Amino acid sequence: MLLTVLLAVALLGAAAMLRAELRGGDRPQEGAPDVRPSRTTPTPTPTPSPTRTEPSPSPSRTTIEVPERGSGTFVTARAGGETVGEGSRPLRYVVEVEEGLDVSPSDAAEEIAGILGAPRGWAHDPDNAFRLVGAGAPHDLSIKIATPATADALCWEGIGQDTGGEYNCEVPGGVVVNLRRWAEGSPTFDGPIHDYRALIINHEMGHFLGHSHMTCGGEGRLAPVMMQQIKGLNGCVANAWPYDEEGDLVTGPAV
Repeated sequence: MLLTVLLAVALLGAAAMLRAELRGGDRPQEGAPDVRPSRTTPTPTPTPSPTRTEPSPSPSRTTIEVPERGSGTFVTARAGGETVGEGSRPLRYVVEVEEGLDVSPSDAAEEIAGILGAPRGWAHDPDNAFRLVGAGAPHDLSIKIATPATADALCWEGIGQDTGGEYNCEVPGGVVVNLRRWAEGSPTFDGPIHDYRALIINHEMGHFLGHSHMTCGGEGRLAPVMMQQIKGLNGCVANAWPYDEEGDLVTGPAV
């Protein structure tokens, strides 16, 4: 009887173990690799961007070439402008650029007109007025931009002055601007090239209007526009305009 009971218990245990294995047979053992195939999401192929076929813009010019000498002939800007200033008789002027230079006559004329009409420029004097006129129009003076050699020749012919390939001058009938100064400025002038061009025009036009050279009026003061600032500031601060912010003429001792 006891043997029969033991045999029955053994058979029941074996059956229970078999049922447990059958229930867990589809689960991986702890630590065993999962051999089921992983689900992968296909990566979409990017649509290529359309190719740009238009040409890239050319880089803008940042320097002006300064040949030592040019043709000696000039191209006059065709642009005209309104009268600036309150003077009863506007000075009519043309702008001329030596042929073949890397300077647009019309652009130069527009820049010069802006200088002469600026609030601190010579038009601030109620006796002065200026008007840019185009090629072929009657005029009172010309403003020429020329290579160093041509500028030297014009300055020597006009006033017997040796400008040494470096300087500008005022001559009977107009103003001569050395291309080197127009393009490169001056080592004594710390500022944008447009401001130095304003100094050139205001200084030489000042001569045409009858103003003489001055020197520094005191340490730390604005340099008079009629000072030859390229030759040194003598303690003054570089300045491109005849008048200060308050509208007063910047002066100094006469030279």
